[in-house]
Amino acid sequence: MKDLIEKIRQKDRRALSRMLSMVEERDAKSLELLASLFAERKSSISIGVTGPAGAGKSTLIDQLIRTYRKNNQTVAVVAVDPSSPFSGGAVLGDRVRMQKHYEDEGVFIRSVGSRGKTGGVSFSTRALLDVMNVYGTDVVILETVGAGQSEVDVMNLVDTTLVVLTPEGGDSIQALKAGMLEIADIFVINKKDRAGSELMAHEVQTMISLAPQETSWKPPVLMTLAQTGEGVDALVQDIQKHVSYLEDQDHPEIEQRKLLGAVSEIIKARVSQEVMDFCSSDAGLREKLQQDPKTQNPYQIAIECFDRLDQARLARAKASKGK
Repeated sequence: MKDLIEKIRQKDRRALSRMLSMVEERDAKSLELLASLFAERKSSISIGVTGPAGAGKSTLIDQLIRTYRKNNQTVAVVAVDPSSPFSGGAVLGDRVRMQKHYEDEGVFIRSVGSRGKTGGVSFSTRALLDVMNVYGTDVVILETVGAGQSEVDVMNLVDTTLVVLTPEGGDSIQALKAGMLEIADIFVINKKDRAGSELMAHEVQTMISLAPQETSWKPPVLMTLAQTGEGVDALVQDIQKHVSYLEDQDHPEIEQRKLLGAVSEIIKARVSQEVMDFCSSDAGLREKLQQDPKTQNPYQIAIECFDRLDQARLARAKASKGK
C-alpha cells in the first residue's frame, strides 16, 4: 500500500489507474488509501459540467481540454455515465468522444458509472476526484450523467459549476426552476448557431435577476458553439474569474457544506455497499435470491439480511472481548 501511495506521489499513471480501479471495485484497502492521501490534495481548478442530456457537455469538455492544454495546463476528467443495471459499469463511455486526447500525457480521462445515483454522483465519483487531485493536475473536470433537474450533487464536489443548456429550451428552463439555477456559477448556452439561442440567454438572465442572491457573484451567461470551439476562450476566462472570486473571498459556509456533504455521502455510500456485499456473500441469502422470484418475499429476505448482519456483528464483538 505504501508503495502505491509513493508511486502516485511520483505521478506514475499506472499507479493512478490501479488506485482508481481499487476505488471503483470497492477494494477493502481503498478507504485507508483515500484517508492516507486526502491531506495531500493539490490546489487544482475543479469544474463541474452538468445540464440536460444532449446539451453537448462532452463536446464542450473536449474543447476545454484543448484550451487548457494550449495554455500548458494538465487536465483530469471524470466522466460519469449511466450505470448498466446488470453489471454496474458505465455504458455510454464519454471517453470515446474525447479519444483524440488519449496520447497526450497531460490529459487523464476516466469514466465511472453513476451506480443508480439520481444526482449522478456516487461514492466512487467523489473518491476518484480526490485521487486525481492528489495525483496533481492543474484542472479537474467532472461531467455528470445528464439527468436534468436531479443533478445538484455536483455543487458539493467542485468549486465552479457550469450548467450547459441548449436553445431548444423548454425542458432546460423547467430544470432551472427545479433547482439547477441555484447551483450554477456559470451558465453556458451551447449550440448558439441554432434558432432561439438569444431568447434562451435572455430568459436565463431574467431568471438570474429575479432569483435571490446569496453571494456577490452573479452567474454570467455565455454562448458557445462547442463543435467549433467558438466562445470557449471566453468561458475559460470566466471560470478563472470565478476561481479568483473564491480565492479573494472568505466562504466558510461553502467549505462547511462541502465537508458535511462529503462525510454524509461517504458514510451512506460505504455503509450501504457493505450491507449489500454482506447479503450477497451469505450463502443462504444468495440461494434464496437465485430461486424463482415469483415465490419470494423481498421484505422477508431483507429482514433475514438484517438479522444475519446483527448476528455477525455480535459474533465479532464476542470474539474481540475474548482476545
